[in-house]
Amino acid sequence: MNRTTSLSQPIIEALYSEALVLADEVRAVFAQGTKAPEPGLTSHEDAMMRLALSTEGLKTTTRIMHVLAWLLNQRAFFSGELNEKQVRLHGALPTDRPSDLEQIERLEPETRELIAETERLHRRIAHCVVDPGDVAAPLQQRLQGKLSDTAKTVEGVGGHVVSGVRPIASTSD
Repeated sequence: MNRTTSLSQPIIEALYSEALVLADEVRAVFAQGTKAPEPGLTSHEDAMMRLALSTEGLKTTTRIMHVLAWLLNQRAFFSGELNEKQVRLHGALPTDRPSDLEQIERLEPETRELIAETERLHRRIAHCVVDPGDVAAPLQQRLQGKLSDTAKTVEGVGGHVVSGVRPIASTSD
């Protein structure tokens, strides 16, 4: 059986538990919204801070939901509920959209750290995803190049053994 990931089932389960806890924290932080406007902030600065919280909250929530969906697909694969083809067709981990540093600077340090945690989790999982097309492509290109070079060498020799490669003889002899 080919694998959709280099991770084992116990690691998927541990990551899933971690992602659930993180998702709950994300929900709690972004559901409460902002606190009362800080003294000294202009209405424009307060509006920009609220906008930053909304946009980064949406990115963070989307990121953690993508991670959870990917992990749920892996769990379903390991339990036999999804086959490899289904996971490959519908179970890709979407590329992360990085946070806007200008927006992040407007948020409270605890919120920034929570956002960074979701980015780290997404990055950790993305590094473990195996895409056979991406992994095999460089090897296939090298092999194709070597086969082409060998074919060119063999063509010019008229059936003699070249570098340990013998052309396939015709069966019509």
